Amino acid sequence: MKLLANSAFRALGPAIPPGSPREAVRAGIGALIGVALAGLLLLTFTEDQRLGLWLIAPFGATSVLVFAVPSSPLAQPWSAVVGNTLSALCAVLVCMLVADPFIRVPLAVGLAIAAMILLRALHPPGGAVAMTAALSPDTIRELGLGFALCPVALGTAILVLVAVLYSRLTGRHYPFRQFEQKNVHGTDDHEPLERIGLSEAELTDILTQYRQTLNLGVEDLVRLISAAELRAAGHRAGPLTASDIMSRDLVTVGPETVLNDVAQLFQRHGFISLPVVEKDDRFLGVIYQIHLIRKVSDESRGIGGRFRAVLARQLRDRRLRAAQIMSTDVPTTTPDAPIATLLPKLADGSCDAVPVLDGGRIVGIVTRTDLIAALARQSLRQPA
Repeated sequence: MKLLANSAFRALGPAIPPGSPREAVRAGIGALIGVALAGLLLLTFTEDQRLGLWLIAPFGATSVLVFAVPSSPLAQPWSAVVGNTLSALCAVLVCMLVADPFIRVPLAVGLAIAAMILLRALHPPGGAVAMTAALSPDTIRELGLGFALCPVALGTAILVLVAVLYSRLTGRHYPFRQFEQKNVHGTDDHEPLERIGLSEAELTDILTQYRQTLNLGVEDLVRLISAAELRAAGHRAGPLTASDIMSRDLVTVGPETVLNDVAQLFQRHGFISLPVVEKDDRFLGVIYQIHLIRKVSDESRGIGGRFRAVLARQLRDRRLRAAQIMSTDVPTTTPDAPIATLLPKLADGSCDAVPVLDGGRIVGIVTRTDLIAALARQSLRQPA
């Protein structure tokens, strides 16, 4: 009985994982900017502000979706713009035909929901758009079908546009990734972590079977499956830590090292990455070979066959130094970190080596080759 009571009370508690303060601030600032811009721009299109209903309350609900849960299918541009606009059209028609509020309000909301589902544009704030309009029939009759265009369609489009730009600036993805979207290299192959052997149709069937098509996109399902597989693989990796497999005899460069010397170190040692450190091996960043190539390529674009000559000249240029091309936002780890935590960092293709830091000092580096070798040894030691 006590267990049942505890379960019942737990069901009334929060159903979502704890959110990070950083994400809360990110979403809140985004909504602030989006609603402020929407209100400012909508008022410039208003000929008669006495009619009201320009910065409508459902825009706040739309902001929650596009800024706080941008991966939800319900928050995508088609769902947001078409869903809100369609709901407004339904409500306008109902206001013109039905006088009784006890019929008008629920009828507007019901028709809006049915229409959104049929057009694959379900957006929860659409129901609020329909109710808002149905509760103000006189104003809606005066505005007519134009209410669906401005403020509803225009205001929602402004929020979506701000969400797209803001997400890119803050490191989020909105709209969400499509299953057939090209990878970071510009080819049609899926990212390494997303090659799980299931087709888009099979993944869609899974979402449909568990009634999750309104909560999760196919590409996000792929990412969750691959993350779970990596976590499970980490459990089989054994007790090894980063210090057990890292390279300790490091070749490093300082921030003032000229690129010609960096290129020579790459050639001499066959490395694909070089840590950048300052005094006492304090870690600053990492230079990857691709950084060197991109730097010269950007500055020599359009010169055609003279690329090699420009490459040599740029590398000899004493003004170009390691600090100018190093990456400072690379993933790092600690000596006692289990190698399972290195799997997602090295498997997604975004970096080739993870620096191992102890109190800000670099004490080693784990490359993708180091990790593969360690996992191979572990698999050989395990009983068949």
